[in-house]
Amino acid sequence: MAKERAASITKQSKGRKRRYYEIGPDLRVGGKPGYWLEDKSILPPYEVFRLPASTPPAPFMFDKSAGDLPYDLEPYYRWWLISDRTKVIFERLDPEAFVFVPCDVRVPGGSYHGPNYWLCDVVRVLDALDEAQSRLIIRIEDDARSLKFGKKIYLALPGSKLVFSETAIGEAHIFRMAHGEANVICDQELKDACKSAGLKRIWFSDVSKL
Repeated sequence: MAKERAASITKQSKGRKRRYYEIGPDLRVGGKPGYWLEDKSILPPYEVFRLPASTPPAPFMFDKSAGDLPYDLEPYYRWWLISDRTKVIFERLDPEAFVFVPCDVRVPGGSYHGPNYWLCDVVRVLDALDEAQSRLIIRIEDDARSLKFGKKIYLALPGSKLVFSETAIGEAHIFRMAHGEANVICDQELKDACKSAGLKRIWFSDVSKL
């Protein structure tokens, strides 16, 4: 099966290139969130960017009287809070790209009987940007207070254009950009799968015209 997938990617890269998108929560949707983590001590310290697989179940309170309940993909600190059906899509297409931490969901004055939720982190990082073909800000971090001090930084601002190396990406459907890990990139197949499943509050931006 792995050889068949690799052959498919190779054949595809020789034909038309895959389209790529920045993926994330749809921040155009307003409203106050009606959910919060009751014990933030389970989260890693700030300087640890990735969510460890050993993180214990996350105790979340869902209270619709306080605000909106989560949909399929919501921002939570540096990670995502995702629904069970979002996890199914992610795991089916690219299981090695993610860490999932189960949420222990609670509600005021009763028991929770809704779908499962997960804290999710995209942990795959690829150095796949074709800098010569791309249009973005590339600089060395000069702020001594930054954890990235002295390192290369990518800033993909509105008006940027990102071009990726198919060889560097290989079979991956989703990844973070090396030197710009805040940017999560997915391919057309993952975008189509999310759309087909009817997932809500997920935003896709074509990286060829950010």
